[in-house]
Amino acid sequence: MRVVIAGGHGKIALRLAARLAARGDEVVGLIRNPDHAAEVRAAGATPVVRDLEAATPEQVAADLGGAGAVVFAAGAGPGSGAARKDTVDRAAAALLADAARLAGVRRYLLISSINADRPPPPGTDEVFAAYLRAKAAAEEDLRARDLEWTVLRPGRLTDEPGTGRVSLAPKVARGAISRDDVAAVLVTLLDTPATAGLTLELVGGDTPVAEAVAATLGT
Repeated sequence: MRVVIAGGHGKIALRLAARLAARGDEVVGLIRNPDHAAEVRAAGATPVVRDLEAATPEQVAADLGGAGAVVFAAGAGPGSGAARKDTVDRAAAALLADAARLAGVRRYLLISSINADRPPPPGTDEVFAAYLRAKAAAEEDLRARDLEWTVLRPGRLTDEPGTGRVSLAPKVARGAISRDDVAAVLVTLLDTPATAGLTLELVGGDTPVAEAVAATLGT
């Protein structure tokens, strides 16, 4: 399958690309900075330079030609202000959905945040609050679309080696999750079309990834 990852240089995106490429999938990573192309290639993906804050849906749709799925893994990143949380974490996610519709790509996985459905508590850092609001808006936008979407809300992300065991459900207790395990769950979600229409929270746990994904379907 051809999979296009928006935010192809992100830490989760690179891990996802490596897993998909290792099993023979064709992976494309959309990146803003051409200096990141070598790292994307090293992960097994084809880099395509596309600034999602400036591109049109038609331009991005051209990048999606022949894809079986898209994954939104982009983010404004640390050090960015509240305005870019909106233009990347919300608006670029909607742009990718517009492009998917134009390109005829039905499957869309959105990486969100475990607290996106809750108002930021009093005292929350302004930029982090903007991030959560942007993720919530991106989710709301995606749910209104005629796409085969799945929203994945990881907990606090770490760079620890993956364990292959997680806790995955519409609601889970707050906790951490390795980026390796997030990538593993995304691969399994891509392989499980019946998860379309689900919003799932994800933290580290005791259940093997394949079993955890199957359990979300009641099987």
